[in-house]
Amino acid sequence: MKITCLQENLKTNLNIAQNIVGKNLTLPILNNLLLEIDNGQLKISSTNLEIGINTWTSGKIEKTGSITCPAKILTSFINNLPNKKIELEAKDNNLYIKCENYKAAIKGLSAEDFPLIPKIKEKPISVFKKSEALKNDLNKVVGAAALSESRPEFSGVLFKFEKDSVRFVATDSFRLAEKIIYQTSSISQPNSLIVPQRTIQELIRILGEKQSQEVRFVLGDSQILFDLDEVQLISRLIDGQYPDYQQIIPKNFETKVTLSKDELINNIRIASIFSSKINDVKILIRSEKIEILSQDPDLGENKSQMSARVQGKPMEIIFNFRYLMEGLANIGTKQVLLGLNPEIQGTSSRSNPAVIKPVGEDGYLYVVMPIKT
Repeated sequence: MKITCLQENLKTNLNIAQNIVGKNLTLPILNNLLLEIDNGQLKISSTNLEIGINTWTSGKIEKTGSITCPAKILTSFINNLPNKKIELEAKDNNLYIKCENYKAAIKGLSAEDFPLIPKIKEKPISVFKKSEALKNDLNKVVGAAALSESRPEFSGVLFKFEKDSVRFVATDSFRLAEKIIYQTSSISQPNSLIVPQRTIQELIRILGEKQSQEVRFVLGDSQILFDLDEVQLISRLIDGQYPDYQQIIPKNFETKVTLSKDELINNIRIASIFSSKINDVKILIRSEKIEILSQDPDLGENKSQMSARVQGKPMEIIFNFRYLMEGLANIGTKQVLLGLNPEIQGTSSRSNPAVIKPVGEDGYLYVVMPIKT
């Protein structure tokens, strides 16, 4: 293999591919990147056996072939080279690199031992024309997925493909985020699937580094492909049945509060300084205002007020401030709506969930469970 390409292009694709590479002691080949000539370009691949990434870099090809090299060493060396032409040549499981006055020889392993990354060639089930918008939409839900895999379906993001829309949903049973994307073109095949949280985080990162005209979602056998032309991300799917989450979303509220998002965030942030170990803040809803209180026996207490438009009954409710802040941070409008129902007295179950929505913008909601008093 021998190819000459620009440092800037090579650097970008190496950084994309190497991010999923960890330190694998049982299978050392997984610590490497696969470099091979494919359809007149340099193809760089990585995998951790759950996620696979392919990238393509254009250049002047003199000889075909392939090699695998340690991801961290190769990426670190290329990142520190000047933005000039780089010559890569593979000989006898060594990769020789030249760039102006810089030279290196990196010991590699045979490409024949690199795990096969599945190829998914079926028709896309959905196409997104704006990669930046897709990145922002996924960012609004991915943080609500559970970190624990004790219930595997909660450790991923639900993709629900419907006739003219796609729903992204994530929950850890304490909070839930849903983003609906309405599309002008119909979905080719209605479907539901659960994508691991790590995969979505990688997709968000790639979308931040690579601007693409469109992103195609292609469904395979227990796997999904996100195709951005120059970059492909392939991932396993989570096998399981996602709960009927819509049953827990209240449709009616006894109390509705409309108020400034930024002012609410600031008041909660201040209250969090005096919050106890369970991260609790109390919200008292009164006529035309709300009060936010927090108290810790060792630190002191805090109380603040802010004006609001209140419809319905006065009430008191306690939240985990971190969950509140994460939901509010994903709202882009100046005003937010809090939909609340009082706690059901005399029950051992949790309190009724609260709903947070942007005012004047459809398609996003955040559900958070209060802390039961």
